[in-house]
Amino acid sequence: MTTHKLEVPGATLTYDVHGPLPTAAGRAPLLMIGLPMEAGGFTALASYFPERTVVTYDPRGLGRSVRTDGQVDNVPAVHAEDVHAVIEALGSGPVDLFASSGGAIVALALVTAHPDDVTTLVAHEPPLLTALPDAAAAERAADGYRDAYAAKGFGAGMATFIAMTSWQGEFTDDYFAAPAPDPAMFGLPAEDDGARDHPLLSRRFRPVLGYRPDVPALTAAPTRIVLGYGEESTDTVTHRTTAAVAARLGHQPVLFPSHHGGFTGPESGYPGQPEPFAHTLRTLLDGNN
Repeated sequence: MTTHKLEVPGATLTYDVHGPLPTAAGRAPLLMIGLPMEAGGFTALASYFPERTVVTYDPRGLGRSVRTDGQVDNVPAVHAEDVHAVIEALGSGPVDLFASSGGAIVALALVTAHPDDVTTLVAHEPPLLTALPDAAAAERAADGYRDAYAAKGFGAGMATFIAMTSWQGEFTDDYFAAPAPDPAMFGLPAEDDGARDHPLLSRRFRPVLGYRPDVPALTAAPTRIVLGYGEESTDTVTHRTTAAVAARLGHQPVLFPSHHGGFTGPESGYPGQPEPFAHTLRTLLDGNN
């Protein structure tokens, strides 16, 4: 693995290249991105692609990538330009792209702005609340965990986030009538450490969930787009958002093993099934979906 730094407007990005450049047999690099996940979140998944040159990076403001623009919000279009800059720096032409969660939303923004950057995009569980039939209620539910975090800190915010992302089906009155979850139920701290800068629980992530995909641009792009979700996510909000986006693009979503982070290993604290996940991803990248 080699590590590189790249200066872009408003940030210094750090990315890792696992394998040779130029790539073996001239095959496109496989780029893996998340948000707010950093490069380390893809360690397990990358290990199951020894035949590919895999590229991972830390999004601006996270991990080793330092923001210099004075901003804190995560805006998909800004992150998309960063990914575009990494692809250009690789100098290998279009990439295959696996994108998870908020990274999948960034990937849709990338394909919209730079349709020739990506040959195949596999977007895993993009949390596009705007695509849901109950979008207003879903945004209210998201405000619930943001408010809990703002009022009581990490434990309360994360417990409410888990309750939201575990909810089955649309966000009805029953959801909003439920009592606030106890952080101890999830092994989370009840005390407030005073921090309010969490990249997921704070309002700086709101532009990601509020992104509105440009469906005509995506359908016109030469990129092959595949939407996927984990079997353990069935009927939760990220399965529903995935299905909604896939329907707008005229596709059926693909079922992956495990959960929202099903590609992660023990280092994540909530490991999935990275080996069977990688098998499904490889099949998709080889065009056998």
